[in-house]
Amino acid sequence: MEEHNQTVKKHYINAGSLIFGAILVYLVLIIYSGMHVTQLAGYEVTEGSLAVDSTYRGIAIRVEQVVSANNNGYINYYAGEDEHISKGGLVYSIDESGVLSEMIKDSAAINAVLSDEALYELRNELSGFSASYSDKDFYDVYRMQDSIKSTVRKLANQSALDDLRSISSNAYGELVDMGYSPDSGIIVYDYDSLEGITASQITEETFDEGAYNKELLVDGDLVSGGDPAYKLITSENWQIVFPLDETTAKAISSNSTVKTRFLKNDYESLAKVEIITNKDKNYGVLYFNDSMIAFATDRFVDIELVLDEVKGLKVPNSAIVSREFYLIPAEYATDSNARDSAGFLRKIYLEGGTESTEYVNADIYNRVDDMLYIDTSVFANGDVLVKPDSTDSFTVGEKDVMTGVYNMNKGYADFTKINVINSNKEYSIVESESMYDLQVYDYIVLDGDGVNDSDFVTDTDLKNGKGEEK
Repeated sequence: MEEHNQTVKKHYINAGSLIFGAILVYLVLIIYSGMHVTQLAGYEVTEGSLAVDSTYRGIAIRVEQVVSANNNGYINYYAGEDEHISKGGLVYSIDESGVLSEMIKDSAAINAVLSDEALYELRNELSGFSASYSDKDFYDVYRMQDSIKSTVRKLANQSALDDLRSISSNAYGELVDMGYSPDSGIIVYDYDSLEGITASQITEETFDEGAYNKELLVDGDLVSGGDPAYKLITSENWQIVFPLDETTAKAISSNSTVKTRFLKNDYESLAKVEIITNKDKNYGVLYFNDSMIAFATDRFVDIELVLDEVKGLKVPNSAIVSREFYLIPAEYATDSNARDSAGFLRKIYLEGGTESTEYVNADIYNRVDDMLYIDTSVFANGDVLVKPDSTDSFTVGEKDVMTGVYNMNKGYADFTKINVINSNKEYSIVESESMYDLQVYDYIVLDGDGVNDSDFVTDTDLKNGKGEEK
């Protein structure tokens, strides 16, 4: 019987292959980890303050009346605009024949018309303007120009009227009708149909300046009896109504007064403030008892509310996100007094349909009125929770939205709630009221969009709130 020699092959582990395999596994793990690490810029939360943008364009409401012309003819004015007139003071004349108007037009030179007393009045007005003029208030030059024109017109008209009265035959006297002020107040030569409007009547349409129309009353125009002759403002008390945003409403809701700066002349005044609602829109109403004459011809007034700076924790708006959370009664937690995390008993069914429960641990993101805010990834809508030591059950489903930022103190994105108390275009001020809130010196993700809870983060560009906008 022939014997066959069989060779038994022995397999040896190649050390090089082992090392190569280990390196390969390591590289795969590194690549996998890198794919699940989000490179994000961070921001260190600090205490700070915020200057809120509080500039508004409001509508002025005054005690004003439009006085009608009492005859037909050419109207000539003797009171300057924005000038205070006494009750019974001469405001205008109406010349049915046009003779008085022609006399005014034919007045030769200004020196021939104006008396020394009139020239003295003009000189004092110019001297006062020159003494107080500042380059930063150049717009005052135009206002002064209008004032001089008004004064010259008034004096010229008065001179012509005196000449007419001096005519011995007074042949034209019966053709000239005089208009006297029914009350003391400020004279304005325009009207816009908003005279008599109240704060409660203000709507969004009232602020449509495209539809706004102001009619000017011009010296020498031909008028009919009953036409508007001038406007009379009879009180120094006036109001400004402006559309109110939620941020400013919150800032002034606890104040009875607010300092207001008028952008037209930088004048500041302390006003009583009130918040009203018209057609589901909030408006602020400012009550003044001074400075009305400076804005007597303005229906729309630009103002800035000088509010106290709001202080708290300062965060960039780019970091702020909103997320939904399940609301679960605290009594359904295995420890109803739990603060950071809690356990829950979720009802399950075993093979064969046997009912049982499983323990589920979940982080607590907030607690309001014994309701716990739990991440929606922990439970599914419709899950049934069993109350410990009871047969009571609760079906998961109710949600609430919470505003917050992603805290990165632990190296991964951890949603933390915030309570915004004020904001501008770039930053918000938040307050810290409980252990669930953001705290000073926390590190947060600078751009919260696209970040998921529990994403591992690597900070590549840490910014400190101290160096940001004041």
